[in-house]
Amino acid sequence: MTLQTQDKSKHRQAFFIALAIGIVVFLPFVIQDGGYFTYYGDFNVQQIPFYQLAHRAVRSGDVWWNWYTDLGANFLGSYSFYLLFSPFFWITLIFPNSWLPFLMAPLLVLKTATASFTAYFYLERFVRDKNYAVIGALLYAFSGWMDYNIFFNHFHEVAVFFPLLLLGVEKLVTENKRGFFAVTVLVNAVVNYWFFVGETVFVVIYVLVRMSDAAFGMNGRKFARLAWEAVLGAGCAAVVLLPSAMAIMGNPRTASSELLTGWNFWVYWHEQRQPAIVQSLFFPPDLPARTNFFPDHGAQWASLSGWLPLFGMTGVLAYFFANKDAWLKRMLAVCLLCALIPGLNSLFILLNHSYYARWFYMPILLMSLATIHALEQSALTTRYFRRALRWSAVAVGFYAVMCGLTPNFQEDELRFGMEAYPLMFWATVGIAVACLLLTAFLILWLRPKPHFRLCTTVGISLVSALFLLFYLGNGRYVSDSRELVLDTAIPGAQYITLPREPFARTDVYDESDNLAMFWGLPNIQAFHSIVPPSIMEFYPAVGVTRDVGSRPQREYYALRPLLSVRWLFIRADKEEQSPMPGYRKYSEMAGFYVYENENYIPMGFGYTRYVTRTQLEELPVEQRSHVMLRAVVLEDDAVERHQDLLRHLVTPEGMEFDENTVGRDSANRRVQAADSFQKNNDGFISHTSFAEETLLFFSVPIDEGWTATLDGAAVDIERANIGFMAVRVPAGEHELRFVYRTPGLKKGGVISLVSLGLLLLYLLVSLRAQKRDNEKLRQRRAQFQGAATHLSWSEYLELLQDRQRRRANLQRTLNQASSVRSRGALSPEEHTLLLDAVDEEDGGEPLENG
Repeated sequence: MTLQTQDKSKHRQAFFIALAIGIVVFLPFVIQDGGYFTYYGDFNVQQIPFYQLAHRAVRSGDVWWNWYTDLGANFLGSYSFYLLFSPFFWITLIFPNSWLPFLMAPLLVLKTATASFTAYFYLERFVRDKNYAVIGALLYAFSGWMDYNIFFNHFHEVAVFFPLLLLGVEKLVTENKRGFFAVTVLVNAVVNYWFFVGETVFVVIYVLVRMSDAAFGMNGRKFARLAWEAVLGAGCAAVVLLPSAMAIMGNPRTASSELLTGWNFWVYWHEQRQPAIVQSLFFPPDLPARTNFFPDHGAQWASLSGWLPLFGMTGVLAYFFANKDAWLKRMLAVCLLCALIPGLNSLFILLNHSYYARWFYMPILLMSLATIHALEQSALTTRYFRRALRWSAVAVGFYAVMCGLTPNFQEDELRFGMEAYPLMFWATVGIAVACLLLTAFLILWLRPKPHFRLCTTVGISLVSALFLLFYLGNGRYVSDSRELVLDTAIPGAQYITLPREPFARTDVYDESDNLAMFWGLPNIQAFHSIVPPSIMEFYPAVGVTRDVGSRPQREYYALRPLLSVRWLFIRADKEEQSPMPGYRKYSEMAGFYVYENENYIPMGFGYTRYVTRTQLEELPVEQRSHVMLRAVVLEDDAVERHQDLLRHLVTPEGMEFDENTVGRDSANRRVQAADSFQKNNDGFISHTSFAEETLLFFSVPIDEGWTATLDGAAVDIERANIGFMAVRVPAGEHELRFVYRTPGLKKGGVISLVSLGLLLLYLLVSLRAQKRDNEKLRQRRAQFQGAATHLSWSEYLELLQDRQRRRANLQRTLNQASSVRSRGALSPEEHTLLLDAVDEEDGGEPLENG
């Protein structure tokens, strides 16, 4: 046996083929968009402005409190989920901020190619011919899950680094390579803490199932070492994990009261959900927000797709049929079970009660492995591929008939088909059928031929590119925000000439989300899932829905002066401008009429009266923001601390509240406004000169990270108006300074430093142990005869490892052959020929176990 040096460059093939496919797919759209790449939905209104905002913040050092995310937010806590610790984001820091919209497509191409690259290194361990690892890497990188999540392009990072996590497990257990697994745990935890929870669950299941394979070689010592490195890696990531976890505590979307219980744990609430999960394995994905095959099961943004380009489930089924007892078969079966049971599915998504299939990239990697396993096995599995093709054809035909031809009443009219978008539905069915036919041609006609692997690679590349062109084109076609992003959102900032002092927020209603974020303006209209819990508490208390976005309607016009909103943007081409009461036209900018709020109150103002939280909750929600302009809302336990300054507004329920009272109350608050308010990279500074002691209110969300000093001396921060901050300020001239530091960052940093020290110590100890192992190998090498004697030490180690892997593969082949022989599927002559081929391949030389 000789070293297969020609296989060493295959990882480059995996990268550059995926890179070329990505360029072919995205270049036409980039040319069409004039250098940009726009898509639709969340990609346009979140991904692009988030990149620009974070880029500006990091480059300017403004990394503590972000004033441009909703009413203000913990920067690290709000953006660690989206992009902050992605290496692909950090690449952008070398470019000017104005280049960010131009970089979205190149980043997507690079992430896809890198996902193929990392997947290759995991997959190549399980195949003898590295060309199949390239095929599997492309299946993973261009899977339906990856196509779907261009919509949420920050999900691609987790798919890039996840294969390294499983590779770390394999290296530690099978090769005794210490430290690599700990580093991969660190990387995955830092890149995205939310997905890391699901990855942790998956790795635990993976190890337990993998242990059922005797060739894995797990023992008590290796298991303990695996657990130890997992703890070390997570500990090193604590500087990110702890602040991120603290940032989402109190967020209603993570409330424990919403956990799945009772029948909801075992059965999905909608009968369409489970057939939709199975359907997603055989067909290309629906567009996000446009579920088609099963339009009513409420998974519009669930990332539901398990499709592999070209092969679909055919390769996986062939592997299942050909392998009676294999760890990979058991692992995929467990994954399917978890997908079909709501409570088990929720384990991968931080126990979220909402339905998400965002963990499917993990079994997709193993599905790719099963497919290339089936492809690599020669005549032994040809019959199983025929069987798999029949079953895949049955599944595709069944879903096509069920979803596309079933009689169905809609709006009292009988029609055939239950799909939501018939044209897209039949196009998707056509793609699935075409892939089946192409797969049948490859397997039944080209598989015995020497150029089969090349044809398969070309087939996957063509299917991936053509489908993705179709898929992205359809998404762009249904977009209602592309023109706005290209013509207004991206270039609009250069036309905005509003005064930046004093600090004021903007309002852009009835427009695309996060438009003011594109322009770098503080704003109250925000589409962002991770904001301070105090914002989540405040808005519902005043009648405004706050789930994934803050979108206060115009009838809540009293909120605007309370939140220091000065500017209102309404598109100039709208016939009905309908600004809220108290606004006058100021100017025209970037295609918008700009209105100024005459009731604007500068940030930082005082009160003379108060109401209790209990009183407020007894009022109709539409009156509550009006009351907050007249009296500060204090928690019941805070009343005693401040009743020496404030008079009690006893009967607000009998008072008048309308646009005239908003003007009067706003004027009264302006009289008690601070002299200045200046935000900075640490927080903000306010100067005051009140005639008497005042409770000064700031519409800045209260958060654990805030501290305040008055003339250098620490002062207490009071919760006011449900979710904001207030402090007592004495009469006379004073400087009030608020400083924000990310909660948990310091403690997380200490844990990370300690863990990093332990990891380095562990690696040093492991290095000494490795030297002892190497000495034993040297002694064995001296006894090794034949081809190994002329090799270098590194070549010898590579030879030995390659022979060990080949021995394991050959043993699996023998086991399969014996299983097939026992069922009478092979004749005695065929069985003997197979055993002779195995012996010849093995070379008849004993392998060392070192």
